[in-house]
Amino acid sequence: MTTVIRNPKDFWSGVIFIGFGLAAIIVGGDYSMGTAGRMGPGYFPTILGGILAVLGVIAVIRSLLTKHREAVGKWVVKQATLIIVGTLLFGVLVRNAGLIVAILVLVMLSSFASVKFKVGPYLLLAAGMAAFCSLLFVQGLGLPMPLIGSWFGF
Repeated sequence: MTTVIRNPKDFWSGVIFIGFGLAAIIVGGDYSMGTAGRMGPGYFPTILGGILAVLGVIAVIRSLLTKHREAVGKWVVKQATLIIVGTLLFGVLVRNAGLIVAILVLVMLSSFASVKFKVGPYLLLAAGMAAFCSLLFVQGLGLPMPLIGSWFGF
């Protein structure tokens, strides 16, 4: 009997979910679990990792049992590279350039991956995201993160 993966998108999504779920369980296993009423530092990543792994198993099973076949599209290197580089630059910029600059760079660089890219709407999106994240994380949650970093003399 041969196993046919009828929906490779679901299959590979499931495999990735299982991998990240198991990684979270392994990392969470190094910390104390606690109880549901008094959660330890390992509780949340372990439970979330377990849920993610179960969702991955469901996706893999669905990919094998579905009636219709669906092909995986070609790998788009340019778009994937832009998104990954944008995310890495966010991590590099957030401390010294500040949250606002890091979000502007992340959104604008990642938006170049879209085939429907137009500067105006994405500038509005970047400004809105920077304002929202500044209000939520710095003002609302009080995270010690500079809005404008030391590179700009603040």
